[in-house]
Amino acid sequence: MVTNFTRAQVSIPGNERVAMTPFGARMFIHALRTETGGAFGIWDTFTAPGEGPAPHTHTRETEMFRVVQSTYRFWCGGEEFDAPPGTIVVLPPHVEHAWRNIGSELGQMLGIATPGGCEGMFRDIAALGLGATSMDIAAVEARYGIINDETKALAITY
Repeated sequence: MVTNFTRAQVSIPGNERVAMTPFGARMFIHALRTETGGAFGIWDTFTAPGEGPAPHTHTRETEMFRVVQSTYRFWCGGEEFDAPPGTIVVLPPHVEHAWRNIGSELGQMLGIATPGGCEGMFRDIAALGLGATSMDIAAVEARYGIINDETKALAITY
């Protein structure tokens, strides 16, 4: 149930909140779940050629991406497909997925998650700083319900 979402959420260029993905890409967060009554979170991800997240599974949210610049390759379950600019991809929860910028230029994708929440993970990862280890990042991902090889290893060690 969405509550406390009673005013416009505006993200003006230059005033975005800067964050970072688990693989080190820069992000601009436009809306947090706390600002949308939990309905969604919105961000832009800027991905270098050849970069993208490791295969992972969201246990809480559906993600939607709109490719703005470059071409991305997506994997979702047993599917693999390329997404040029203008493509919209919706990824279901509880299905392992990944993506990679396969173009030769800096990529940009607008991301939306519903319900909101996982956008906070990117802020928490950025707060770890440059010295963060993969296990530090895995601990943050685990708190947000993200499952991947590193969060599985972390669960085994506790």
